[in-house]
Formats: sequence, C-alpha cells, structure tokens
Amino acid sequence: MMQIYAILENNIYIEMAIATLEKNGIPKASIYAVPLDNRGEDRKLFDGLHRSDGTSLIDIGVALATAFSVIGTSIGFELAWGPIYWGLIASFIGFVLGVAIRLFTEKVLKKRKRLLKGKHPEVILIIECEKTMTELVENILWKHFALGIAKVK
Repeated sequence: MMQIYAILENNIYIEMAIATLEKNGIPKASIYAVPLDNRGEDRKLFDGLHRSDGTSLIDIGVALATAFSVIGTSIGFELAWGPIYWGLIASFIGFVLGVAIRLFTEKVLKKRKRLLKGKHPEVILIIECEKTMTELVENILWKHFALGIAKVK
C-alpha cells in the first residue's frame, strides 16, 4: 500500500479529482481530504529581526532624498543658509515624502488589491492505493491542477 499526498486549491477541481479517482477504482474510504485554515491576522507592515516580507519602505524615500538634496543644494547657493543646510533640509523632505508614498501604497492600494484577489484556502488530499495504481492517481491529480504531490510507501 502507498499513500499519495496532494495539495489542491479549494475549488471545483477537488470534487472532479475525487470523482475521477472513484471511477477508476479507488474506494471512498481510501480518499481523505483535509482543508487548511487561512491565516486570520493581516501581515505586519514593518519587518522584524527574524522575519522579512521582501518589500522595503525606504527605497522611494532614499531616491527622493537624493533628488531633492541635489535640487536643494543647487537652489541653496542663492538662499541665506547656504547649499549645505538647504541640501540637508531638501533631503529630509524628500525622504519623508518617499516613505509617506510607500506607506500609502502598502496600506491602501495593496490592501485593496489583496481584498479583490482574495485568499483561496488549500486542501490536502490523502489517497491510499496499491503500488500499481500510483501512476494513474498521480496523473489524475496533475490533470486536476494539483499544486504538489508526494508519495509515501
């Protein structure tokens, strides 16, 4: 006997895969479906020491700080405090503006996109079958859009 584990999205293809397996001689008692729960909490915006989501909040801020400091320095030659102070002031303004833009895109725009797209929970299918049936079961699962398959003897 072998066990085949497959992960599928929770949609109509699971029902179709189970029906096809039953038509091909796998009894209902040998098929077990376990739905996975979605994460209840939202993802955190700021990264921690041991976790990072791969997005940076300061990338636009650093770019705008550089651009604003060049402009502030060149304008500062004609102003009272001089180019160094005006370059630093403009750099700070550019950095704050860039971080504000990035926070707005992460909190508002990407949250809307996540809500529209939605999260699809996944289901683990566990199928017990004879070694001779494993190739057939795998082909059926792949045809019904399995995300991944594992075999255990």
